[in-house]
This record gives sequence, structure tokens and C-alpha cells, in this order.
Amino acid sequence: MARALRLWLLLAVAAAAAALLALASGSVATPPGEVWRLLWAPDASSTSQVLHGLRLPRALAAFGVGGLLALAGALMQVLLRNPLADPYVLGVSGGASVGALLALMLAGSALAVQAGAFGGALASIVLVFTLAQRDLSRLDTTARLDSAPRLLLTGVMLAALWSALITVLLMLAPEARLRGMLFWLAGDLGGGEAGVASLAPLMVLGVVLLFAWPLARELNVLLRGTAAAQSLGVPVLRLRRIVYALASLATAVAVTTGGAIGFVGLVVPHALRLLLGNDQRVLLPACALAGGTLLLVTDTIARTLVAPQQLPVGVITALLGVPTFIALLLGRGGRK
Repeated sequence: MARALRLWLLLAVAAAAAALLALASGSVATPPGEVWRLLWAPDASSTSQVLHGLRLPRALAAFGVGGLLALAGALMQVLLRNPLADPYVLGVSGGASVGALLALMLAGSALAVQAGAFGGALASIVLVFTLAQRDLSRLDTTARLDSAPRLLLTGVMLAALWSALITVLLMLAPEARLRGMLFWLAGDLGGGEAGVASLAPLMVLGVVLLFAWPLARELNVLLRGTAAAQSLGVPVLRLRRIVYALASLATAVAVTTGGAIGFVGLVVPHALRLLLGNDQRVLLPACALAGGTLLLVTDTIARTLVAPQQLPVGVITALLGVPTFIALLLGRGGRK
């Protein structure tokens, strides 16, 4: 446990450094010392207003969304027993995208877009759970395959349906709104500037981690297989439902806040697993911290790379995530 505490402390320090970088960076850079002073003693200056009204809410949203995506990815990889699973594998992102794009096409407010995204994500969660309920409720310890492949196939087919609906919406959308819709699809944390909404991902991250971490021992056993877990007294059916619910909630809130941001939920758990092993007691908190830090850094790059213009953060995560994941796979293959 001492090693785990040192690791979490190191990741927390990295998160604090990334947050300071995010708060100091922008179209007009702010010295770190000034950032620290204004955090504790805000004044009426334009720098203070930018810091507290724009940069701080966005940084909180970025950390929360990144932590949710990485934590959801780790949980999905345990549920499906597949290290290549990501938070979007069950179609939650597609459902959220359809709801958000429909609201954007109808010129809805930022709140309407978030409500549409969360409604679409919730609809996708309910559909997958309903369609796969028989398999999630069945425990066959003698079969060579459990419900994970069927659950995965259900999600993949639903994601294909959402993808078709997204294409239809983009084709029917007025030209004036098309850019905003494409920007949302590529991942956009601009909504994190909307006051209290920026705290929602951070609060949900705490709740999901609070419920998931006590299950870490059972998750470690579940990774050995359904039969082994059942023989060791793990309530497999209940555990599957809880993991699915937690991962789905985390993904829904993340997508509602930041749009479809890829690779964080895939790369972070995979990289940490290669570095630290597969003990979920260490991995789950580490994913929350590392995922939040990664998205903080990539969002800062997206805001400043071509400032004052902003790039979709999902583009940056893809540009960084693809080569990183390939390098991890090649490095793993080279050690075998």
C-alpha cells in the first residue's frame, strides 16, 4: 500500500502542475505566481475575471472529464475482459452525440445541448442493458464464453445505428450550424466555462471512484474468469451490473460535458496497466488522476496551439493517443 500511496501522490503532483499550466496559459499568458495569488485573493482585474470565469471552470471540467473517461475505460476493460475496450464501446457516445446534435440543429441553448447529450446517453445505456439483460443475468460457469462478447456485440450494433443517425443529422443540418456540430463531435470543453456545470464531472468522478474502489478485490478475481470468481465467492451477476452502471454513468457525464473525446479511456488504463500491473486497487485511483492530468494537458494545447483560435480537444487526444498506443503495443510485443 505504501507503494500505491507514493504513486498516487506523484500523480497528484503531476495533476497540480498540469492545472497550474492550464490556468497560466491562454491568448495572454499569466505568470504562475500571479495565478497563485489571484486564486486565493481575486480582484476586479481582467486577469482575475478571465482566470475565475473561464480558465478555472474549464480546467476543472477537463480534469473531471479525463478522469471519468479513464476510470470508465478501466471498468469496461474488466467487465468485458478485454484490454482494448474503451468507454464508448457500448454505444453511449453515439447516443449522446445524437441527442446533442439534434439540440444543436434546432438551435438549442448550451443547457439544451447538454440535456440532449445526457438524454441520448441514458437512452443508449437503457437500450444496451435491456437487450443484454438476459446475458447479464445468466451465470454459466461451464461455458467457454460468458456474456461479455454478447454485451460487446450489442453495444457495437447500437453504435452503428447511432452512427447512421449522426450522418443523417449532419446531412440535414443547416450550413450555419454545421461547424458547431462538427466541433462538438470532435470534442469540445468550451461548455466547461458555464459555471456550476464545470463541477459536475468532478463530483461524479468522486462518486464513481467511491463506489468502484471498494470493489477492486472482487474485480481482480473477476479478471480470472467467471468460473474462478464464482467459486471464490464473488457475486458475479451483481458485480457485472454495478460495473456496467458505474462505467455508463461516468461515460454519460463525460460525453455530456466534453463531447466525444477519444483515446483517453483506452490509452490511460492500458499504459498504467503495463507500468503498474493489473491490481485494480492501485489502478482505479491512478486512472482517475492520470486521465484528468492527460486531458488537462491536451486541452491546454488545444487552447494555445493556434491561439486565439481553439482546436477541438478530441483532435489533440487522437494525435497524441494513436502514436502512444502504437508505441505501447510495439513495446509490449518486443518484451515477449
